[in-house]
Amino acid sequence: MELIEVEEEARLRREDAAARLRELADMLSRHNEVAFNREGVRYSVKVPSEVTFSLEIEIGEQSEIEIELKW
Repeated sequence: MELIEVEEEARLRREDAAARLRELADMLSRHNEVAFNREGVRYSVKVPSEVTFSLEIEIGEQSEIEIELKW
């Protein structure tokens, strides 16, 4: 299988970032997949019922929260 890697970075209002996270959470819990469109092509990634969840928080001049799901 060919590796498809999608990276996205955007400056958003805090409320808009929270809405994006909710949308992702809804896809995971309701549809067991994550779907997205890039350049007119729809991709979907099936997500199994169990995943490894990692949360990393860095606090400094530029703080960061990093969330990672693996399976």
